[in-house]
Amino acid sequence: MNEAQRKKIRARVNRISGQVGGVSKMIDDDRYCLDILDQIAAVRSALDSLGVELLTNHLENCVIGHGCASEHEAAKPHTQEELLEEVRTTLQRFLK
Repeated sequence: MNEAQRKKIRARVNRISGQVGGVSKMIDDDRYCLDILDQIAAVRSALDSLGVELLTNHLENCVIGHGCASEHEAAKPHTQEELLEEVRTTLQRFLK
């Protein structure tokens, strides 16, 4: 992941953190339950979008980019079968 991607992801995480704080404040302020649930749905959607971005980045840099200059430094050498298994594992973890 390059610095621009890292900065973009960090900003998204900070925004999500703010949304979660907003849920806490809504509860403290005794806001209407449906309003709180709407905010929780927005947080879940934001987390899903962040997950898709990280998953895409992983596939581009660690799976498709395997063995290339764009490969992540922590990526270990894998056969095609091992890379496919990593994709399966990654998807299973993300889609839980």
